Amino acid sequence: MIDLEAVVSLRAVATEGSVAAAATSLGFTPSAVSQQIKRLERDTGVALLERVGRGVVLTESATRLVVSATPILADLERVRADLHGGGEPDRVAGEIRIGAFSTVVRGVMVPLIADLGRRHPDLRVPLRESEPWETVALVASGQRDLGIVHRWGNVALSIPDHLVETPLFTDVADVILHRGHPLADRTELRPEEIGGEPWVATFESTICRQWLRRLFDGVGGAPRIVHESMEFENHLEIARAGIAVALVPRLGRPPLGPDLVAIPTVSPESIREVSAIHRRTMSDSPALLTVLDALAERAEGMTTDAGRLPA
Repeated sequence: MIDLEAVVSLRAVATEGSVAAAATSLGFTPSAVSQQIKRLERDTGVALLERVGRGVVLTESATRLVVSATPILADLERVRADLHGGGEPDRVAGEIRIGAFSTVVRGVMVPLIADLGRRHPDLRVPLRESEPWETVALVASGQRDLGIVHRWGNVALSIPDHLVETPLFTDVADVILHRGHPLADRTELRPEEIGGEPWVATFESTICRQWLRRLFDGVGGAPRIVHESMEFENHLEIARAGIAVALVPRLGRPPLGPDLVAIPTVSPESIREVSAIHRRTMSDSPALLTVLDALAERAEGMTTDAGRLPA
């Protein structure tokens, strides 16, 4: 019997271009992916991967296998979606695994999951925090059922064709300064005015770091990043100490207190679009639709000025 999980791994190699990249997208080790494909080769009696230089490519047999198995995998996805309905018209049951970025976890997902638990006790909604790029890979490969992602300005975020994207709301980021900063009395700031400031930013590999760099396109030497932290709460504390400035989204942002001011920029790069993604094969899942409806309800009450759920 053909191991469909191994076929998923083989398809990931075809999609991602290497065993290592496939392992990353699936959340496995490269060794685990290799072992799955070797077992699949034994079960099918044909070679599935061919070495080319330092990498591998799918053989013709492997390509035929992936193409033939794709509708089977889609059918299994639909069966799983039907099972989430629980068999009763008014009962929502099952599990929707969610991947979401950190600020939407604080600003939206925590209260939403609590509310879903009260309204639908048979619905499980496990949450994993992940960067938007990682979230897309997790949903595309079937490791998560629903993803919440964002795009800052023109920072690219590629969504595969077999995923459906649903826009939710717009968020805004402000420059955070200590109240004693010379620019603290401004109503808005231009990138060239703040490019020379010492900045705190997220790590180089994150979408937020790319977004900050895009804000200063055309401004030589900017931004001058001197501190790095993955937590925006730490960015606020660094700004509160007066040792750097920060660009912090409004979504999930705690009250600034008397020591800090938030000033918008004139750049469109300070605006991000937040959306939900899911596999097209899950579009009829009652459990997924319930979570999407709850997200839409909360998104309806959010504005670009507040950048967070209403009180």
